[in-house]
Amino acid sequence: MQHPRSGQASGVRPALQRQPTAEERRRAQRVLLRIPVLVHLKGKDKPIEGTTHTVSASGGMIILRQGLEAGTKFILENTRTQQKVEVNVVRPSQLNQEGSLVPVEFVAPAPNFWNIFFPPNAN
Repeated sequence: MQHPRSGQASGVRPALQRQPTAEERRRAQRVLLRIPVLVHLKGKDKPIEGTTHTVSASGGMIILRQGLEAGTKFILENTRTQQKVEVNVVRPSQLNQEGSLVPVEFVAPAPNFWNIFFPPNAN
């Protein structure tokens, strides 16, 4: 039997059709972690100093004095391990009281870059 207004079966409950939350859509678990990082941009002699805000197995949110445009690729260095990885800025930077929050993702998988263990995603 169909509901006269929606054309859907009357046994379907709208709550089951809701959109997933941002947390449910997220590909990887995020962890609050403050460590120093260096941003190596092409054409720049000196790297830019920054810190992490949050990290995940697929990237992180870094804090810089100035933002970077979405689509910018650069080499990110974990100063604790001297490990370097290529990253891509996935969205425009957002300002907060500490500086610009720059969301980055690893160009190639680098699950051990942050030197912490991420449990498998529960989704």
